[in-house]
Amino acid sequence: MGKRKRANYTAEFKARVCIEAIKEELTLSELAAKYEVHSNLISKWKKEFLERAGEIFKEPKQKKETDNSKLYQQIGELKVENDWIKKKLGILERM
Repeated sequence: MGKRKRANYTAEFKARVCIEAIKEELTLSELAAKYEVHSNLISKWKKEFLERAGEIFKEPKQKKETDNSKLYQQIGELKVENDWIKKKLGILERM
């Protein structure tokens, strides 16, 4: 017998299963049968989902600060280029 390949599930799939588990409209056994995943795995995903749910609301603020610093850097570079172009155009107009 060969080794059984380990299943890899996407984050979207895990989230969908977790949300259904949180709703509690189906039992873990019913969800396991529906998605062909072991009920222990669903429990593990649900626990991790609930523990890390708060991170979702923290992340955009940190990312926004990083994006702003990149934008300020680009603005500075564009201003320098714009000033250089204006200077060169001034020289050409005098000729």
